[in-house]
Amino acid sequence: MRIEIERENDGRWIAEVPDIPGVMAYGTSRQDAVAKAEALALRIIADRIDHGEAIPELDEMFAVPACANGLPAKRGKC
Repeated sequence: MRIEIERENDGRWIAEVPDIPGVMAYGTSRQDAVAKAEALALRIIADRIDHGEAIPELDEMFAVPACANGLPAKRGKC
């Protein structure tokens, strides 16, 4: 996932993951902001998995083989 980074006028850094709404974090350094945004994105993804929600951001990250009927598996189940 892409992380966008900017430096604010006050010197703080802000990192955002545009593909996941609400994932935005400030840091005192570029690396700090990126680390916080990555951690927040992973927490949101884990929460969605726990609640059985779809995670389109992961569609390109994982590949699941098709079921015997030729249709793609949904969350690993045919």
